Amino acid sequence: MNYPRILFAAASSGNGKTTIVSGILQALTNKGFKVSSFKCGPDYIDPMFHSKAIGTKSRNLDAYFVPEDVMRYLFARNAVGSDISIIEGVMGFYDGIGADSTEGSSYDISEKLKAPVILIVDCRGAAISCIAQIKGFKEFRNNRIAGVIMNRISFKMYEKLKPLVERELNIKVIGYVPVTKVFTLESRHLGLIMPDEMADIKEKLSELAELIMETVDLNALLSIASTAEGISWRDPQVRTADGCARIGVASDEAFCFEYADNIELLERCGAEIVRFSPIHDDRLPEVDGLIFYGGYPELKAKDLSSNTRMIQNIRYKLESGMPCLAECGGLMYLGKEIIDTDGESWPMVNVIDSKFSDSGKLSRFGYTELCSEKNSMILPAQGVVRGHEFHRWDGDNCGNAFRATKTNGDSYRCMFSMNNIVAGFPHLYYYSNPEVPCRFVEACIEYSKKSS
Repeated sequence: MNYPRILFAAASSGNGKTTIVSGILQALTNKGFKVSSFKCGPDYIDPMFHSKAIGTKSRNLDAYFVPEDVMRYLFARNAVGSDISIIEGVMGFYDGIGADSTEGSSYDISEKLKAPVILIVDCRGAAISCIAQIKGFKEFRNNRIAGVIMNRISFKMYEKLKPLVERELNIKVIGYVPVTKVFTLESRHLGLIMPDEMADIKEKLSELAELIMETVDLNALLSIASTAEGISWRDPQVRTADGCARIGVASDEAFCFEYADNIELLERCGAEIVRFSPIHDDRLPEVDGLIFYGGYPELKAKDLSSNTRMIQNIRYKLESGMPCLAECGGLMYLGKEIIDTDGESWPMVNVIDSKFSDSGKLSRFGYTELCSEKNSMILPAQGVVRGHEFHRWDGDNCGNAFRATKTNGDSYRCMFSMNNIVAGFPHLYYYSNPEVPCRFVEACIEYSKKSS
């Protein structure tokens, strides 16, 4: 089936992909197009900016997490009915899982999805040298680069360089973006600050969209997207539980890192998702299980710790056997205490024997395959699931129930596995092993039967 689509790539991180993609998404949405959006790789925050523009959940596409067939399925399922799908690349176009490989790169995903590519070229401090850069990217591999957007360039310089690029390289330049302060993305220790922390985010996106509509040929973009070849796939096998479970998912300023496809897969397996806030609510909703995904609990440690009624309610439920999954920030919340950015210690739920503090650097950063050392709530013995680690705060005890293997071959023990709790720093991607969410839903159903 043919799904109009474009993948936006760049020479490296920091070249303006997220800003330009967000502006284009908002511009297309403002013009009445039905748009779906995707982010290459495991990033959580960039899709949040996409979602602000298009008003619906953005999805991740990751060639490490899942095989080609499954990635195509996930793309097509979420692109169906859209006039165009916009895919934001990751890092530099050819940068993959290893320093010497394109595997898992934006280039790899563009090939597997047969998606035309728009190359964003950062023109700061350069003129005709930009043409050499475009030529290098275009000729380095057989690829699907079909157009160029020149970023951080004045209109006068753009007028001079555009005809040179098109004449010498036979590639269409579909527009430019000048240096602008309309939409400035700031960073913190895990990447960009989140959209909800930006004042007047929707107004800023609208201003950026107005600029994009003046400087980028959206008709040319749509025309290139329409040239995408058809793709095919086989649906992944997903087992569903015998029954339904209400699963509480922590969702607020402290817990916001989740994959939309993980939530969808939980629902397919038999979960009814119930949102709650460990910061603002004083007790849990009526649920059969709990999930604490990642986020920034270290920045909200005082608020989390001060909500003692919620902490006591969670501790009571977990000690009574309620099933629980916790990742990264969720693990920290279930621990003894979190030491915040000012060095102050805040007591937490205290069902995990670990204290958490700033390590001063990203810890165990990157993709990982996790193997359960013994039978656990989410995996049988020697069962595997894929995920990634991305955190600065670390624990004095990170568990030893799973064996983690990085893409470079490094291996270490991690994660906690008790009868009803599985918790650790790795963020899991459920479509890498759909048994994980199904077994969790089944555990929640079993708990519900016993406690009723």
